[in-house]
Amino acid sequence: MEAALIIMALMVLFTFLGLGAWVTVKVVGAAKRGVDRTITQARRTVEDTSLKARSFGQVGVAGALAQMRLDLRMSMRSTQQALYQGVQTDASLKESIGLFERLSAHGHELDDELKLLEQEPDKKRIAERLPELRERAERVTQAADSLRWAARDRARRFAQDDLSVLSAQIEVESGALRDWSRESVDDLVGDPSGDRSGDLPGWAAAPPAAAPAPAPGPAAALPKAAARTAYPWNKAARPETTT
Repeated sequence: MEAALIIMALMVLFTFLGLGAWVTVKVVGAAKRGVDRTITQARRTVEDTSLKARSFGQVGVAGALAQMRLDLRMSMRSTQQALYQGVQTDASLKESIGLFERLSAHGHELDDELKLLEQEPDKKRIAERLPELRERAERVTQAADSLRWAARDRARRFAQDDLSVLSAQIEVESGALRDWSRESVDDLVGDPSGDRSGDLPGWAAAPPAAAPAPAPGPAAALPKAAARTAYPWNKAARPETTT
């Protein structure tokens, strides 16, 4: 019996140790990924800033190469962000993301080539290639821009359609609420003398009880006061707003 208990205790201990090791690995991996993302973002920011400075501060071949790289990176990054955010609510964008990934391969290849050419000392040869490089860059950026604006137009159209349907539903509901209010008041006013205490809704107070008859005596000979009109309803409370 004691041996079985010892074995069970060891199994529980090893289970907790294994679970602790797994959690540790997950935490370390998540921390490493977070650090890598931070480093990548910082490196990207530094490189973008450097490209902007060279595109404005340099002329000729160096400035043209920097401007092409900057335009290419900004277009691809904006398209990537638009597609990956849009696919969270529109699954049909998955095919567009597949096309963008293929386009990204061409974009990375062109960006690497332009980066190498920035270090090339033969500026004359680079100047001869500028028209061809600019044409390739324009084709990539135009394709990326087309995907991005198509995704945005699709999202805007869906939003407009949803708003139109919602507005129509609200108009129908508003008309129903107005008809209900008018019908209820008309029914109550139509029969003021009838006893409708049993028909009172749960949120209306019951009419006040009739006062007891006066005791016989000299006071009975006095003129009776004008009869007070008793309405079988109080002022209705405003119904809760349905949102």
